[in-house]
Amino acid sequence: MLKREAWLLGIRGVLAIVFGILAVIWPGVTVIALALLFAIFAIVTGIEQIVHAIRPAPGPSNPVTGFADGGGPRAARAVAGVVGLVIGIMALVWPGVTAVVLAIMVGVWAVLTGLADLWLATRQHGGWSLALIGALAIVAGLFIMVRPAAGALAIAWAIGLYAIVSGILLLVAAYQLAHQGSGRGHMAAAH
Repeated sequence: MLKREAWLLGIRGVLAIVFGILAVIWPGVTVIALALLFAIFAIVTGIEQIVHAIRPAPGPSNPVTGFADGGGPRAARAVAGVVGLVIGIMALVWPGVTAVVLAIMVGVWAVLTGLADLWLATRQHGGWSLALIGALAIVAGLFIMVRPAAGALAIAWAIGLYAIVSGILLLVAAYQLAHQGSGRGHMAAAH
């Protein structure tokens, strides 16, 4: 189960880095193209969050909630996933959205995703890298929401840099999770 989670985090990290590099290399790209790139990224991330929310939780379930951990982290992932899907679909349906509206959508999405990642970092095995991803997402989201009219160029760079850094941190989290899983196996074999 840990290997699968590490793999999904790794895919999310690679997609974030690719999206970020494209946004930084071609900041003059039209708002429509940026909206489409963002839509794909938000939809894939939303699906990944929903998959984590609905997968069976390890360990005994709470008889009241049915969740092994009280339901909090799974609920946070489900909300972040649904928000990502909705925003991604909106960007696909209305690609001609203005830079200001796109910036506000990206800012709200980043803040919500960051809050979910911070919540998960305090309750699960994500460690410092997941907490840092959450904090970075919140800061980037607030910056983008406060200055939505800064222009498509600045927004593209801010989104791109955020995506690259969060993608790198997601890869670190995936690496840590993969080694955490293999470390347990070696520990169990030694005993």
